[in-house]
Amino acid sequence: MSSMVKSLSFALLRSRLGDAASAGCASAQRLRNEPLLHFLAIGALVFAADAALHPPPKDERVIMVSKALRQSFIDNFDEDKARAPSDTQLQAMIDSWVASEILYREGKSLGVDRGDDMIRDRIAYKLQLLIFDQIKLPQPSEERLRAWFEQNREHFDEPERVGFYLTPAADAAEAARWLEEISAGQESEELRERTRAILARPVTSLAPAFGEKFRDDLLALPQGSWAKLQSKEGWHIVRLDSRRPGEPAHFEDVRDEVLRQWRVDETRSRAWEAVNRLKASYTVRMEP
Repeated sequence: MSSMVKSLSFALLRSRLGDAASAGCASAQRLRNEPLLHFLAIGALVFAADAALHPPPKDERVIMVSKALRQSFIDNFDEDKARAPSDTQLQAMIDSWVASEILYREGKSLGVDRGDDMIRDRIAYKLQLLIFDQIKLPQPSEERLRAWFEQNREHFDEPERVGFYLTPAADAAEAARWLEEISAGQESEELRERTRAILARPVTSLAPAFGEKFRDDLLALPQGSWAKLQSKEGWHIVRLDSRRPGEPAHFEDVRDEVLRQWRVDETRSRAWEAVNRLKASYTVRMEP
């Protein structure tokens, strides 16, 4: 049980009883009949019994302010390290940290972290960082690095890219009318304002954004010609403006980036293995 809650319960109880004594017999009678007082009185007895039967471990009541912690306050006081905190300022930072630690421990003892996704996620994230920090990767061999590069080549190859102009229309009829205006060289100011240029767009990104049919129809257009095309977002008039083929990456040219990406991927993989090892000691049940 929390000592903070016990203190608050006894404080409130003394306050209520003190008010009753000063208000006279009638007030005391009303106070004795008040449900909140009964609740606090019972709670105080429960806290007292729990404290007697289950005294808190000594370590839970000790807050250690280490030399490293004090030094971190000094180091973080000024980003430029141009000045150090005064003794008063340092003590204020320590007092603030101690207060936060007390509130954290008291809140945890009350279980306020249970059911709070924000607290849960922050603690999980902190443990994740600790796991990542413990992972020490060996230097990969050239063969291993080349093999990983080939397996993940799509991250390094230069994709095929297209540039095009696109004007969204309200419906197929409006798209047809605008296409006629463009063909006659009489496009309106509204049409010009609504047209946007899409430059060097990877072809692989077209289907997720516009749909496979739009991608195929766009790539089939003669360069420089306008057409009425339908995407998953609606009708458009479109002009294919440029098309640049993709180029495969050469390992020697991107080796440093390959090594960096390998380290990220391998660290993530080993961290997930560590989590799975922890998971083996748990039983996961799905509520029907």
